[in-house]
Amino acid sequence: MNHQGFVTVDKVAATFGMSKGQLAETIGLNREALYKLARLEAPKTQSRLKEMLEIVSRVSGWAGGKEQAMAWYRAQPIAAFGGRTAESLVKDGQAGALRDYLDHIALGGFA
Repeated sequence: MNHQGFVTVDKVAATFGMSKGQLAETIGLNREALYKLARLEAPKTQSRLKEMLEIVSRVSGWAGGKEQAMAWYRAQPIAAFGGRTAESLVKDGQAGALRDYLDHIALGGFA
């Protein structure tokens, strides 16, 4: 986050070894959302970035690190959501349901 409270896209992309275009695809937005300042600071863009970062952060401990957590986020089907990935859920605005599911798992619930 920068001093204005916005997610710093360049740092996020570098952390995960992605281009801004790849990062935009990962959060379900077109690439202009991360290249144009007005769109970068838009609530929808910032919300999607924060949701992705929160979910990846939540699973990084049991996934084995941030790179593995991102791989899980992008590719691992989740049976409780009909085989959809975390990435797919966030793109469709279902990050809240995914957070609830992760909380359930963290408390010892079954997947």
